[in-house]
Amino acid sequence: MRVPLSWLREYVDLPAGETGRDVAAKLVDAGLEVETVEQLGGGLKGPLVVGQVLTIEELEGFRKPIRFCTVDVGQANGTGDPQEIVCGARNFAVGDKVVVVLPGAVLPGDFAIAARKTYGRTSHGMICSGDELGMGDDGTHGIIVLPPEHEVGTDAIELLQLVDEVLDIDITPDRGYCMSMRGVAREAATAYGLPLRDPALLDVPQPNSYGYPVKVDDPAGCDRFTARTVTGLDPDARSPIWLTRRLQKAGMRPISLAVDITNYVMLELGQPLHAYDRASVEGTIGVRRAEQGEKFTTLDGVKRTLDAEDLVITDNSGPIGLAGVMGGANTEIADSVTDPETGQVTGTTDVVIEAAHFDSVSISRTARRLKLSSEASKRFERGVDPQAAAAAAQRTVDLLVLLAGGTAEAGVTEVIAPGAPRTIAMPADHPDRVAGMEYGRETVVRRLQEIGCDVYGQDELVVTVPSWRPDLAAPNDLAEEVIRLEGYGNLPSTLPQVPSGRGLTARQQLHRRVGRALAGAGYVEALSYPFIGEGVFDQLQLPAHDVARQVVKLVNPISDEEPALRTTLLPGLLGALRRNDSRGSHDLALFETGSVFRAAARPGVAVRLPVDRRPTDEEIATLNAALPAQPRYAAVVLAGAREQAGWWGKGRPADWADAVQAARALAVEAGAELVVRQGQYGPWHPGRCAELVVTLGGVEQVIGHAGELHPRVVKAMGLPARTSAMEIDLDRLAAAGGEALQAPRISSFPVATQDVALIVDASVPASSVEAALRKGAGELLESLRLFDVFTGEQVGEGKKSLAYALRFRAADRTLTAEESTAARDAAVALAGERTGAVLRGA
Repeated sequence: MRVPLSWLREYVDLPAGETGRDVAAKLVDAGLEVETVEQLGGGLKGPLVVGQVLTIEELEGFRKPIRFCTVDVGQANGTGDPQEIVCGARNFAVGDKVVVVLPGAVLPGDFAIAARKTYGRTSHGMICSGDELGMGDDGTHGIIVLPPEHEVGTDAIELLQLVDEVLDIDITPDRGYCMSMRGVAREAATAYGLPLRDPALLDVPQPNSYGYPVKVDDPAGCDRFTARTVTGLDPDARSPIWLTRRLQKAGMRPISLAVDITNYVMLELGQPLHAYDRASVEGTIGVRRAEQGEKFTTLDGVKRTLDAEDLVITDNSGPIGLAGVMGGANTEIADSVTDPETGQVTGTTDVVIEAAHFDSVSISRTARRLKLSSEASKRFERGVDPQAAAAAAQRTVDLLVLLAGGTAEAGVTEVIAPGAPRTIAMPADHPDRVAGMEYGRETVVRRLQEIGCDVYGQDELVVTVPSWRPDLAAPNDLAEEVIRLEGYGNLPSTLPQVPSGRGLTARQQLHRRVGRALAGAGYVEALSYPFIGEGVFDQLQLPAHDVARQVVKLVNPISDEEPALRTTLLPGLLGALRRNDSRGSHDLALFETGSVFRAAARPGVAVRLPVDRRPTDEEIATLNAALPAQPRYAAVVLAGAREQAGWWGKGRPADWADAVQAARALAVEAGAELVVRQGQYGPWHPGRCAELVVTLGGVEQVIGHAGELHPRVVKAMGLPARTSAMEIDLDRLAAAGGEALQAPRISSFPVATQDVALIVDASVPASSVEAALRKGAGELLESLRLFDVFTGEQVGEGKKSLAYALRFRAADRTLTAEESTAARDAAVALAGERTGAVLRGA
């Protein structure tokens, strides 16, 4: 809702020095969302005056029509001589009054005006259009042609109200009454503690039996319908400048006098109206539901197919309007037409004015189904004051009589469905309990009365809600009104007391530790959408029977290209890596933790939960059973340099070992024993792929993979060469860990180091040798590290040498050489038994 400050002052006597920003701050404190304060005419400097065109000379020889004009600007140019101006517009003629900007002036956008030579003539100023003055679209896209009554030389800045401030307010759905000057003025009056001049307080004649006939067949959809008739309108009457300028400032385009008046009253009072050409209306006006499939052409010239839920306005010929949304083309107000021979102007002279109140839900559904959002439907959706219909109709009649020379017929039609004011019972101290501070009964009553409520009672208040506030339906709504008017900024800041034992769960703690560990290792978290397209599985080279291809498809996907929920984190992470690499960031290490979705063998059907009560435990369990499994995964991707080159060294590129090390770091955080061994799966290079294995329930389970991606995957997905990745099931990793992480015990006794080099078949995984060494070394083994792998003639064909550093330490004594050697020998013996390892050099 755009609110011109000059218009707002008509209803509230704001302090003289109050600026738009001051008013905006007050309204924000009252709970409205003022997005911007627009300064109209900022930087505008005169002279800008009314002129009259004296002569027009058509200039020839140019690509577009050019006219050389002389314009009388009175004494505004200091000489009284006609002003010579070159102009390309063609919507004005000799004798027309126009707006002229003279040399020395500055137009919006810091456009300085000076005499300049153009098209072979010297132009001393400009004849202005609305766009050049920042007035907005007037429908002509041409020169402003003023009514003839304005005197030559008059200051056009004041005449056209070019300097103003406009507040752009974002109206939330519960504040429909603020989609009008009346509603915003009420909030401003309350915020400043000033009286309101309510524009709806008009003398309205009582309904009678000789008004225009109206029949409402659906009182639930239309509980109030007011009809008034005005005859004898001057078809040549134009909207005055003050009316068109207020419409333009509010963001609406002037069309014709009758339509402009209905739009103006809608902006003023918040009540949408419609004016029908009486000559086109056949018989009684009715309100009913549309017939299924009924056809109707709206004002925009589109033929629409209606639904049985749509409310329509009808006459004897059928629909003439889509209730609360848009009128029909068959009863549109006719534009004035001038007969070129006689000069007689013809057009609509008699109108029937409709001011009705429609069901907000019905209007909302119709507007959305037809994709036909209008200024009227926006207001009806949010709630319109039903009591304002008669006043809005009267205001429209008054303006038509005043500006178009019409005559108001004495007949007044008003069809009203029975209804009673809404009342709410509320303890007087209820706002105190909601806000956590004491307001007192007097403050509560005063604030509720300021918003238009009638309040009775002492400790237990009975509040009658005003007709323009359909959003007030419960005690908490009333408490919110008291709190916002007293100021949200005055509420005390109190930190909630956290009950003991309700901190993060073990699962949540693990996820945080995982994130911190990866961030500490140099990875950057990248969050991706949980949607994928099934074509990505081909890019990842997953086999046809792979479980990852069993996706959960969405009924209403955001994108048709990604209609399924992800079963792996890699596509999103690799997409982020590809985008960053394409934008010049080549050294990348990204990670993500999040849920993946596994389709059940037999998909369940979710039940529709009730909204009028809390679902039962059985209903919640049924709903949960229908959901797909959602294990939490962690994944990393790497490309480019892992360590940067510099004076400290050459650096090194990221490789498969970094991806494996990331998995080991997560295992440490989970307190799980992770076995890393050679594997082969989908997107990974078969020679540089590691299986990540844990033992659950005595059974080894593969819970992820790490390594370098296959070159074909890298090419298919447009990734940097030698991209590496790791993905692991965090939930199963946590299940393999202990209940809680155990802090390492620090021994004060020295360490004993023993190095061994074992020769094994080239096909034997280093992880198998390592596992045997750990088992054989016993409790004295503190750590085990593979520091060299060697192949060559010295160890034999088909063989490799694995060199390990074994660290032994006891918690209660210094180990002897014999003890550490015995532990080493036991480790070597078990490795030889399990893997065929032979001590090198033996």
